[in-house]
Amino acid sequence: MKKFGDDGIFIKRKEEKMAKRKIIRIDENKCTGCGLCIPNCPEGALQIIDEKARLISDLFCDGLGACIGECPEGAITIEEREAEPYDEKQVMENIVKQGKNVIKAHLKHLKDHNQTEFYMQALEYLQEKGIDNPEEVDKDKEGSSRDETIKSFPGTPGISQLRQWPVQIMLVPVSAPYFENADLLISADCVPFSYAGFHRDFLKGKILLVGCPKLDDALFYRDKITEILKNNNINSVTVVHMEVPCCFGMVKLVEDAVRASGKKIPLKNIEISIKGNIK
Repeated sequence: MKKFGDDGIFIKRKEEKMAKRKIIRIDENKCTGCGLCIPNCPEGALQIIDEKARLISDLFCDGLGACIGECPEGAITIEEREAEPYDEKQVMENIVKQGKNVIKAHLKHLKDHNQTEFYMQALEYLQEKGIDNPEEVDKDKEGSSRDETIKSFPGTPGISQLRQWPVQIMLVPVSAPYFENADLLISADCVPFSYAGFHRDFLKGKILLVGCPKLDDALFYRDKITEILKNNNINSVTVVHMEVPCCFGMVKLVEDAVRASGKKIPLKNIEISIKGNIK
């Protein structure tokens, strides 16, 4: 039966919000209340109440089970049952109160479990609240010091400069927080294999889009890039491609996309030889 509030607004029944999903289950007979599971749940879904670990809200439990490995009694398992949908924005409200290290641990937790959608929602929350992403802050600090080491010792492994995921033009969204005020690097997918310093010389500080104008749908690429340029504040676009004829299609479709966007966006073109050198 439908219920209405005093103001006449329809209130959905709680049951209508429920859906079957994975969520943790705590066996109270096994739980000793040791609390070892608590630090591994930065989402705030667990608390010790009456000397037992309790799941205080379905909304905060992502069902990924980071707490399971820390339970010495085997009291925590994952089950599939009716539960309210996990809410990343509400979780982030708890997370940010706990400081930079907890934010960083939560983001790593989402990435380690390939939770791309929740990860992007977390980054959107940080951006909305004007909070720095601790991953980027630490990466910048680490990059500055390690870049000097790499210059001194060229044989050492490089640092990944990739700032977002996905990167394939077919897969990237038209709008995303990482596109705002971004410098785009649009690369033919053979370039990173040919040019050894791709991350260091081209990718650093840029958002990457990758594709093959010969094997993929070039018209789709043109239209997709056009929409990205229209829907975001893009500072500049750099196209890097191979010297082979089929690769020049990437330059043409990006030029068309910039023109179709109606914006005056600086466009740079870099050509790589089949021997891996800048021409």
